[in-house]
Amino acid sequence: MKPLLGVISLDHELDQLNELTYFRCGASVPFAGRYRLIDFILSNMMYAEIVSVGLFIRRKYRSLLDHLGDGKPWDLDRKRGGLFILPPDWNDPTDTSRGELQHFHNNLHFFRRSPGKYIVYSGSRHINMVDIKEVYSQHCDSGADVTLVYKQIEQLEPEHESCTRLDVESSGEVSGIHQEKDNHNIYMEMFIIEKELFLEMVDLCIAHGGSHFFRDVIQKGRGGLKVSAYKYTGYHAVINSVQSYYKNSMDLLKREHYLRLFGKQAVQTKIKYEAPSKYLTEANVSNSLVANGCVIDGVVENSIIFRGVRIEKGARVINSIVMQKSIIEAGTTIENVILDKDVLVSANRNLMGAPQQPFVIAKSSII
Repeated sequence: MKPLLGVISLDHELDQLNELTYFRCGASVPFAGRYRLIDFILSNMMYAEIVSVGLFIRRKYRSLLDHLGDGKPWDLDRKRGGLFILPPDWNDPTDTSRGELQHFHNNLHFFRRSPGKYIVYSGSRHINMVDIKEVYSQHCDSGADVTLVYKQIEQLEPEHESCTRLDVESSGEVSGIHQEKDNHNIYMEMFIIEKELFLEMVDLCIAHGGSHFFRDVIQKGRGGLKVSAYKYTGYHAVINSVQSYYKNSMDLLKREHYLRLFGKQAVQTKIKYEAPSKYLTEANVSNSLVANGCVIDGVVENSIIFRGVRIEKGARVINSIVMQKSIIEAGTTIENVILDKDVLVSANRNLMGAPQQPFVIAKSSII
């Protein structure tokens, strides 16, 4: 297999998770007890043996930088290749590029020096376990210029409303790209393209005033590209709102959903060396995900508890998500609530949201 070059672009991803993205970009939002959203695409690239990945980011990236480090969990701490974190660096006063294309134009050295012949492009909002090797193989066999990855959704949900849709012919060729709401073919913001063609199209798009590669090149049909589609059939979730984050998180408490995401291969993340969770005499935990380092002496039902959380005696956590190192003191009840990191809920409080509208508390708050 010819070398692949990974490109993860966060430039066009809006901070749509309200309090959860006050202090971080969406890609670094915690998910499923011990992961971040970006871990899933990085793990997919690792299993595809991609040894060079460029991450293009514009804002709120301190938390993401802390999480990624040198890329070791994804086998990207390398002397040749590795993880290249590329924040804005506009050093060309004659540059007329805009938006996402400005990132690519100002980091041409990254593309030129990287050995990969093909680019695997992705965002971070679509959680999946795509076999990139299989996508690449189909791309080469099809003779297409670009191969888009999509998921055919049986039941459309509110989070799919803003997603781009594909018209796919029986031959696998893409005949239309649009946002018609009744189309069930959801484009997963991932494609494969030859590197030299990608760079040629970037220059062409900049020359015509474009700012977003997918929209201004692929969707508009610039350059007469032949576009094919790869149909993905595994686990898929779109995280583009608090409601979709909560719903898809809680779905992981169902065994079938959990195994579809984690049952085939491990998802890599930043390693934390912590003791196992401790369950004290009054602890009563049911149907929940509990990460390492927790101390629980209360009731936990249908909830996701991240690392280092403390739930004191008499506290009740129901249908909720409690992130790292939060503390719920004695006698407090929370239901349908999302607590961000380092939140303290003092004793004898009652916090309640609704399944369709969970109550979200921002990072480091004291209630």
